Amino acid sequence: MKNLKLLLAGLVIGLLLGLWFGVNIGREKPIYSNPFADEVVKQKAKQTTSDAIQGTKKALRKSLDD
Repeated sequence: MKNLKLLLAGLVIGLLLGLWFGVNIGREKPIYSNPFADEVVKQKAKQTTSDAIQGTKKALRKSLDD
């Protein structure tokens, strides 16, 4: 009975780790990264940063032209 419990626990842990790694491999991400991380937040941060940089470039060009 003890061996059956160990086998079952090993299978469950292996299944969970396999799913975790498999999702990350399928999404072409690092294996140990969080597969449930929200990509929308990252994309919004990148877009906001890009917009700020573009605005700064425009302001600098305008001030240099004057």
